[in-house]
Amino acid sequence: MSSYQDAFRQSVDDPESFWLAAAQDVEWDTAPTRALDDTQAPSYKWFPDGTLNTSVNALDRHVHAGHGDRPALIWDSAMVPAKRTYTYAELLDEVATFAGVLRDQGVVAGDRVIIYMPMIPEAAIAMLACARIGAVHSVVFGGFAAKELATRIDDAQPVLLVTASGGLEPGRTIEYLPIVEQALTLSQTPPHTVVVKNREQIPGSAADYKASSAAWFDWNALAADASPAEPVSVAATDPLYILYTSGTTGKPKGVVRDNGGHAVALTWSMRNIYDIAAGDVWWTASDVGWVVGHSYIVYGPLLAGATTVMYEGKPVGTPDAGAFWRIISEYGVKALFTAPTAIRAVRKADPDAEELKKYSVDSLNTLFAAGERLDPDTYEWATKVLGRPVVDHWWQTETGWAIAANLRGLDPMPLKAGSPTVPVPGYRVEIVDGEGKRVEADTEGNIVVRLPLPPGTLTGLWRDDDRYRRSYLDTFPGYYLTGDSGFIDDDGYVFVLGRSDDVINVAGHRLSTGSMEAVVASHPAVAECAVVGIRDELKGQRPSGYVVLKAGVDIDPETLRQELVAMVRDQIGAVATFRDVTVVEALPKTRSGKILRKTMRQIADHEQYTVPSTIEDPAVLEALREQLGG
Repeated sequence: MSSYQDAFRQSVDDPESFWLAAAQDVEWDTAPTRALDDTQAPSYKWFPDGTLNTSVNALDRHVHAGHGDRPALIWDSAMVPAKRTYTYAELLDEVATFAGVLRDQGVVAGDRVIIYMPMIPEAAIAMLACARIGAVHSVVFGGFAAKELATRIDDAQPVLLVTASGGLEPGRTIEYLPIVEQALTLSQTPPHTVVVKNREQIPGSAADYKASSAAWFDWNALAADASPAEPVSVAATDPLYILYTSGTTGKPKGVVRDNGGHAVALTWSMRNIYDIAAGDVWWTASDVGWVVGHSYIVYGPLLAGATTVMYEGKPVGTPDAGAFWRIISEYGVKALFTAPTAIRAVRKADPDAEELKKYSVDSLNTLFAAGERLDPDTYEWATKVLGRPVVDHWWQTETGWAIAANLRGLDPMPLKAGSPTVPVPGYRVEIVDGEGKRVEADTEGNIVVRLPLPPGTLTGLWRDDDRYRRSYLDTFPGYYLTGDSGFIDDDGYVFVLGRSDDVINVAGHRLSTGSMEAVVASHPAVAECAVVGIRDELKGQRPSGYVVLKAGVDIDPETLRQELVAMVRDQIGAVATFRDVTVVEALPKTRSGKILRKTMRQIADHEQYTVPSTIEDPAVLEALREQLGG
């Protein structure tokens, strides 16, 4: 039997011993004697009698083991430009000091802290500082608009918000402080304190907002007066963070991650999935605002004692398509984890990989991709130009780490284009039909995971148990509903074909088309609208809007498009990349009034489709097909 088969079988047949063994790689204040608490199934808890501190596991223990001089975090900004390396000892000092700042501002264990930051070291420092004192952080991607930030503030009800004067993008600067101020005005439960890390490249400081309802302070000024905070021991089942993900209704869902299961799962994953050990250099080219940044820029590599690279820049344009190869060469990166979108962007700008020839990437063993399906063309191009394994793997904000992967550190397997390979130990992945019955190999259906989910996955939604059950558990009792469709082949390889709901995947970012529809529908000229995700060569998917004008309205289509694009950008954020608007006479619907979004998407993507028997007016669909050239 292979190592994978042995590990998977044990994780399924005897999860208690499997995960207690994995837990030995974590430093506990009180070591757990039990792995799984299933007394409240279908809600489960991991390591219920254990206590620990995640920040200690990420920093202190490596320093105490004599590795304080090892590089922990390398920050490379192509935007400033600037570079800085923090050793484990230096990063521990920074984290303990900012934890002292939080403590001095009245933050205690269990309090929530919103972190609205660009890709600077202080984002990771703030996250780890929260973990150090048992506070629950909720990182909001710096590109989100004030309304989206306010929505998350009202749900998490934080006592403090940490931000910076702004973020840097190619060709533009985003000032964060006006957005934060507007969000506080919109919020029903604004935090009492805002801490601002000033960036000299971006105007604005805490001093400019003294008249606001919240007290605004400068990060450096508070840190200068703070003494280091000692770590607070928390229960393994206590929340580490809340991370919001788009919901099909547009209201974000606050995914809750615990401390103990998270530490055990990520520590196990670094070694077994990614083949990364203490001292290795690891680079995740993502953002701390997404789950990938949480798991594999900040926590995973530091839990493993590795060196993590944080990059502020783009795969192309900062300054060219050789940016990734420069980072790998300069820092001796062993493995790179990025989204297929980034690989496609590099390919589009430099199809013959001429920039790669300027650098030595001998240190690179593996390129990992996730966030969306790695299409075969991109997989084959990257494999050819790099001459190394290009490994797709599949997971979600909710799971926090891979559901299906090619386990490079445990048992490397043959790669198949279009597949993230096999279920990771702990995940019993199955394919079921609409009635919840398992289907045969190579038959498409709903991808589900039999309960219980392994450690490190969501423990629920923040203060919304009913929605947690409705969203993930009730559709197929005994299973977690992934919301994706796909199949498993005769070799046991999983193939993920796409979302089965209206959350689309734009460059690895899950965005609700429902929330975009709400914005578009608010335009005074729009009577009705639909937003669907259509295929995009670069981003995987992009939102495309279809609008029906109100009777008697006369508006230039380009003027309407520009106004709608501006509205979505203001209320959702630039990350939505909403720019396509088509004016149509009517939207195709079923007799019950449901808009046929899937059929519209198939027409726009020039795919084969079947006219649903429940359609209200087939002529509407035919008109749309002619208009879109389907």
